[in-house]
Amino acid sequence: MENSMLNNKIYLEGKVISELQFSHEMYGEGFYTFYMEVSRLSDAKDELFITVSERLIGGMDIKVGTELMIEGQLRSYNKFMDGSNRLILTVFARNIYYCEEKSKNPNQIYLDGFICKEPVYRTTPFGREISDILLAVNRAYNKSDYIPTIAWGRNSRFCKTLKVGDNIKVWGRLQSREYQKKVSDTETIKKIAYEVSISKMEKSGKDDEDDAKENQQEKGIDEALVDKQIS
Repeated sequence: MENSMLNNKIYLEGKVISELQFSHEMYGEGFYTFYMEVSRLSDAKDELFITVSERLIGGMDIKVGTELMIEGQLRSYNKFMDGSNRLILTVFARNIYYCEEKSKNPNQIYLDGFICKEPVYRTTPFGREISDILLAVNRAYNKSDYIPTIAWGRNSRFCKTLKVGDNIKVWGRLQSREYQKKVSDTETIKKIAYEVSISKMEKSGKDDEDDAKENQQEKGIDEALVDKQIS
């Protein structure tokens, strides 16, 4: 349990932009969700999906406009939507406080996981290098969170040396990205994707790599299913 807490950590500061909605109950404990707006250094803003236990927010007055600090983990789960399974990402809060003074870096995440899909290297029409990496980050009770990440520049070039089963550590921020999905010849709808934008990354040592490969084989990750979930 302790190790699974150390390989997935996120810290956010931002403003609540939606009302709390009841999500589900587990073992008598209720959970709520809401969206929080987190500013970037560029003045752009990310709209992030938060899940929090009723036990953490008892006595707190959380409403639209409330400034919060959140410590927790980035989680994924499957949800059946629009006729297919979707991979949903949410920030699972473990600590939540009122934010009285903002720091210089209001969006920080650290992940230690295993590459579970062949990294995709590409360039933009303007020549910018990008790599997409899907990480499986272990959680307690033999579960894993599948987290899309994106690397740029020299980190992107480094990703061309990586393969399925490699264990890597990444530091960066969680970002939201709007895109248009075509649903018919004449209709498109707006969607929001979440991904970790990597600012720093490193590959674990050889012993750790061997353990990672063995771990992935034991888990038997179905790449086809993962592809379907994130499409």
